[in-house]
Amino acid sequence: MASPKWVQRLQERWKLGSAWQVVLVLLAFACTGTTVLFIKEPLLSFLGISEKGGWVRTVLYLLAVLPLYNILLLAYGALFGQFRFFWEFEKRTVKRILRLFGIK
Repeated sequence: MASPKWVQRLQERWKLGSAWQVVLVLLAFACTGTTVLFIKEPLLSFLGISEKGGWVRTVLYLLAVLPLYNILLLAYGALFGQFRFFWEFEKRTVKRILRLFGIK
């Protein structure tokens, strides 16, 4: 059975060897996002950030969650056997962020 076109496009774009690898990568992204959703409120409570924090709450949440998200992404990537893909993905992401701030 042939893979759907969108899976084939992701496989080519991400330079993966099979449609199964695409599924594993998508599963790692999904698990990471779900985990972050589950730990959001406990993390904010631990940091002492109330629900009425407004934009400050959002900024602090992003500053706390972004590094955690990246660590979780690598962990889930390793769990699903796709660590190399996610390691390269993280390096590209960090380079893009640094370029936004004018750092090479």
